[in-house]
Amino acid sequence: MRDNHPLADFWYAFRENRGAVAGLAVVLLVVLAALLAPLIAPYHPDAQFRDAIRAAPFWEPNGSTRFLLGTDSLGRDLLTRLIYGARVSLFIGLSVMGVSFVIGVLLGLACVSFGPVVDTLITRVMDLIMAVPSLVLAILVVAVLGPSLTNTIVAVTIVYLPRYVRLLRASAQAELGKDYVTAARVAGVGKARLMFRTVLPNCLAPLIVQAALGVSDAILEAAALGFLGLGAQPPTAEWGTMLADAREFIRSEPWLVTLPGLAILITVVSINLAGDGLRDALDPKMRKT
Repeated sequence: MRDNHPLADFWYAFRENRGAVAGLAVVLLVVLAALLAPLIAPYHPDAQFRDAIRAAPFWEPNGSTRFLLGTDSLGRDLLTRLIYGARVSLFIGLSVMGVSFVIGVLLGLACVSFGPVVDTLITRVMDLIMAVPSLVLAILVVAVLGPSLTNTIVAVTIVYLPRYVRLLRASAQAELGKDYVTAARVAGVGKARLMFRTVLPNCLAPLIVQAALGVSDAILEAAALGFLGLGAQPPTAEWGTMLADAREFIRSEPWLVTLPGLAILITVVSINLAGDGLRDALDPKMRKT
């Protein structure tokens, strides 16, 4: 018989989705590579080798094992920059997710706590943000604040904040009509305690799923800004910036564009697969019978 511990039940439901398990394994590998970058990267990310400008990767006829994935147009080791790029991309994704989650929770609870005026004001602002295409809005914010890694995080956070606010607002409104909330009110529970200790824990499941999927969205948005020259600035090793630097060599040295693109693709798809498995495990309706 299977253990009835909640974590055991969650893992049993999660592992039924083999794609989610594979995605989680890849995500853990990327996170491990990012954390151990100084130990496993063969060179410093900004080190330039003038004798090996745009060196071919090892599988090419003129490649060598000195630079396994070749070098870029400045003679920097591509493998090293991909590993350090994982650090930057994951930092952006996790930062955006964390800030959006916290602010979204506060604004979503404010919508259902402080009356229709506050609710209308917050929801209309969120509607206004969502009315503008995400990349256009991110470009506008970065254009106002200036291109940098910090401003990229700010811009992407603003773009994805409405998802959390609207999701929590809808979940909290559904929970407020249930008997356990009525019982807590009759018992004299204060408004803050009612929202944070009674209602919020029952709204976390969809928020956790949105947070997991939001990491991949933030990585994609940051890579798009980096490709346009509005994200992390050189010499920072960021996948979108690496794509932008290599686009002029797409015909002569295609691996310079392909490898950062594959890094973005594999990471984003793996996070989405793990997020789908997380959704299935947290929602009993989605579980296989």
